[in-house]
Amino acid sequence: MPNLAPFVPVAILVGGLGLLASAHDQDRPDPVKPLETVLAQVPGYTYERQEVDTNSQRVAGMDDYVARIYKRDSVPVWTLYVGYYKYQEQGHTIHSPRNCLPGAGWEPVESTTLPIAGTAAIGSRDMNKYVLANKGAYAAVYYWYQGRGRIESDEYTVKWNLLRDAALHGRTEEALVRIVVPLDTRRDRSQEHVRREIARADSLASSLAPRLAREVGDVMPARPGA
Repeated sequence: MPNLAPFVPVAILVGGLGLLASAHDQDRPDPVKPLETVLAQVPGYTYERQEVDTNSQRVAGMDDYVARIYKRDSVPVWTLYVGYYKYQEQGHTIHSPRNCLPGAGWEPVESTTLPIAGTAAIGSRDMNKYVLANKGAYAAVYYWYQGRGRIESDEYTVKWNLLRDAALHGRTEEALVRIVVPLDTRRDRSQEHVRREIARADSLASSLAPRLAREVGDVMPARPGA
């Protein structure tokens, strides 16, 4: 008898999205506070707003977003993106950075998860970590999905929760939360130096994530049934 276990997650995902396609009667709540309030002030940094062009907004499908470059002494150190979706259905769901970034020429060289300390949300309460390379440049990307009282990193779990909440509560609002830290490899691309830069990026992301998760939570509508 063939081993079907590797196909189970795909079957769940495809079947779930098929059911989600029929879940038209959904609430479409706005954020309870402006997204601009998220990390509006970070000690030691100034920031510059980034604009997502109309075509990219159409492809990504978010209803609202905040995107910024944070700088120290006018030097870019990290970027923030939070994209908010009022509802999701087949053809209108959050695009995973795991799929989008390689298409832009960035190739993953390392992937894992890191915990988000001190959050009261349910779910994995982890963030995905990807180290990417593109023609000698490196960047560390950290992201998670947040909504309906959960913080989750696993893509299949996100889709399963989406299906369940659409069916039980008529709610699918969610945010993609992402931090990108460029690694400084202009003068030194040795593996030892890259590892030090990755450790620096991990430390920065881990220090920012608890506050970021809390402030995104303050913006999101209340968890169903809360």
